[in-house]
Amino acid sequence: MSIDARPGTSTVAVTATVNGRPDSRRVPARTLLVHLLREELGLTAATVGCDTSSCGACTVLLDGRSVKSCTVLAAQADGTEIRTVEGLADGERLHPVQEAFREHHALQCGFCTPGMVLAVVSLLQENPGPLTEYDVRYALKGNLCRCTGYHNIVRAVLALDEARQVR
Repeated sequence: MSIDARPGTSTVAVTATVNGRPDSRRVPARTLLVHLLREELGLTAATVGCDTSSCGACTVLLDGRSVKSCTVLAAQADGTEIRTVEGLADGERLHPVQEAFREHHALQCGFCTPGMVLAVVSLLQENPGPLTEYDVRYALKGNLCRCTGYHNIVRAVLALDEARQVR
């Protein structure tokens, strides 16, 4: 499904760098960033899980900080750098956070995983560590998982943080 502007609907120009690629287009002024990503750019990892901004399944990095893309108008992302989970891996090589999630079985159904991964990327970028379990759980409080109970997610993040402290 494409975002179509109905006659009489105001549109805005949005120019941003998405996963390292420049993109420019006009969208209806009320378009949410999550819908721009999913419906216009085909980047479907950010999902609308709750429609209330509670679950974090739509989390993306906006200029390096994790945000819930269901709470951001596409127009607000004009001039920014947007990174989705599709833009994390380097070819066939997973991002270290993705690898840690894989190694520590920090996912079940996968619905929350993209949002969790990006929240952790942001946490690690903003905090040199060492991190505590509390730090990790606090950083993930806006991302809900109904499958894992968070134990393996926290374990993955703490293991990754410990590895970067050793380097």
